[in-house]
Amino acid sequence: MKLATIDNGTRDGALVIVSCDGQSYLPAPEKISTLQMALDNWSVNEPVLQAVYPELKDGKGMSTASLSYLAPLPRAWQWLDGSAFKSHGDLMDQAFGFEPKQLSKPLMYQGMSHQFLSATADVPFMREEDGIDFEGEFAVIVDDVPMGVSAMQALKHIKLLILLNDWSLRTIAIPEMKTGFGWVQAKPACSVAPVALTPDELGVAWHDGRVHLDLVVDWNGKRFGGASGGEMGVGFHDLIAHAAATRDLCAGTIIGSGTVSNKNYREVGSSCIAERRGMETLDTGAAKTAYMSFGDQVRMEAISADIPHLFGIISQKVIKKTS
Repeated sequence: MKLATIDNGTRDGALVIVSCDGQSYLPAPEKISTLQMALDNWSVNEPVLQAVYPELKDGKGMSTASLSYLAPLPRAWQWLDGSAFKSHGDLMDQAFGFEPKQLSKPLMYQGMSHQFLSATADVPFMREEDGIDFEGEFAVIVDDVPMGVSAMQALKHIKLLILLNDWSLRTIAIPEMKTGFGWVQAKPACSVAPVALTPDELGVAWHDGRVHLDLVVDWNGKRFGGASGGEMGVGFHDLIAHAAATRDLCAGTIIGSGTVSNKNYREVGSSCIAERRGMETLDTGAAKTAYMSFGDQVRMEAISADIPHLFGIISQKVIKKTS
């Protein structure tokens, strides 16, 4: 099943069910008017939504051509972002001269969750000098997860998969990291592709708690990366178990993979500018690629040879905040 949220003038938008090819939709039943409502009682609401899905195959849907999408969850109770791709962490440690991390637990931080941007909205920033960077990630949305859940038990709590751009301000990030107290200014709102998928929609591309799809990133019309999400060092189920070790997770919690990265990043490219700058630093002693400028555009899409329409496309322009 494919779900999306359309702009109806409210903060949480209106939930719709989207066809397999992304060309048509039907509104969710009135009693399940938002995605958060659906997640709050997923075991009851999912069958109701699934019952609508076949109607789209029968041609009963309306065209999505004129829809204005919001993020699937325009605001969420909680956003927890991991750093599950070892190749990315190792490269960044080398580039910054940090000691290699010997981790017994996954890396994770809690970011802002009261706002997630739509996939096509211009994204305002205060200053180019803050080091504007995109970060392509996959993420999951869970139902209620009990404290102390095991990784294997956590798999059944993954209800939806999404694609997002976890914006970063790199110049601010390192000073904030050095405080030892985490990010605030360096991590603005994320942007999310319009369609959220139930895991079964990916078929064999979803296994081991990982999204085995290439994440294609274009920057100003040029291919920047095409890394696979399958190389996560730990799966989403491990990230969920880590997050729930000492607390319950409420329905609608979003958990990110961290920047999608592969060991052969020199061949497949990267999902963020910082990774390319890290390679340049190791190769020549200095980074040459600048971060984003106002007017720059970034495009992200998950690619499958077997499934023509997945999460939809993130395509955005960076602009200067004026008021």
